[in-house]
Amino acid sequence: MNEFDLIARLSASLPSNSSVVLGAGDDCAVLESGQPGRYLLFKTDAVVEGIHFTSDAKPEQIGHKALARCLSDIAAMAGNPTAALVTLALPKDFKAEFIERIYAGMNRLAKNHGVAIVGGETTSNPERLLISISVLGEVQKEKCVLRSGAKDGDALFVTGELGGSRSGKHLDFEPRLAESQWLASHFPIHAMIDLSDGLAGDLRHLLQRSGVGAELLARAIPISHAAKLQAREKSPSKPPLLAALTDGEDFELLFAAPGKIAVPLLDAWKNQFPSLRLSCIGKITATLGLKLRDKSGVRSLEANGYVHFA
Repeated sequence: MNEFDLIARLSASLPSNSSVVLGAGDDCAVLESGQPGRYLLFKTDAVVEGIHFTSDAKPEQIGHKALARCLSDIAAMAGNPTAALVTLALPKDFKAEFIERIYAGMNRLAKNHGVAIVGGETTSNPERLLISISVLGEVQKEKCVLRSGAKDGDALFVTGELGGSRSGKHLDFEPRLAESQWLASHFPIHAMIDLSDGLAGDLRHLLQRSGVGAELLARAIPISHAAKLQAREKSPSKPPLLAALTDGEDFELLFAAPGKIAVPLLDAWKNQFPSLRLSCIGKITATLGLKLRDKSGVRSLEANGYVHFA
């Protein structure tokens, strides 16, 4: 049983109440906030030593990543993060100075995005460091973007470049908060997700929620320099395109918007965010399934992203 099988099994019997607009199944839970025209976003995430970072990672980077993962999920719904709680599970031999440096990295990112860190919990964990963070955010109801709105004929876009994140990006990425809010304010974004488990895996989540399929254009997928470098220097290694499709922790935005606005959207993006690449990488189809178009034609894409417990 992998993580998604387990999530589906547990989600089937979760209690709910009248405040829940959307529970499990998207980047964040969506709740009625009690404020006219606004939703409350609620997200939790964890990083574990040996899984999400190694013991030689700088503590400031660990703190940055722990919070940035949650902020990236808020970004995927075009929201604005407001407050966070932090749970620390520490091994017996922890050093206070090391934990303070983790908080320094976390605090720096929080201040950059106006997020208040309002408390949390500490506990022991015999073998390794674990940090769990819960974040609250808000979003205007008409601007909230879910995974479930993609439509036949939509164009698929992705920010930045993909693959090779373990070379360092996974510890110092910037959540695309400003970018997602700008997109939702200026264009009809039908569906969006952040890329935490790899393009091939996360796109499937979006397609499943929307009840559609997709065709990716191989030559349009933006492959990072790190993925290309790894393919040249490491043996064995993934081909660069496979790395871009399946490497996790890029934390870029993947979104669907009407095909007819693809060109004006790309032009407006270049003016607004000239230092961040935006690529149109394919289209949404009515036919279910994920396909890849390359020099050999169109074929089903069997590759997937990272899956816990698989």
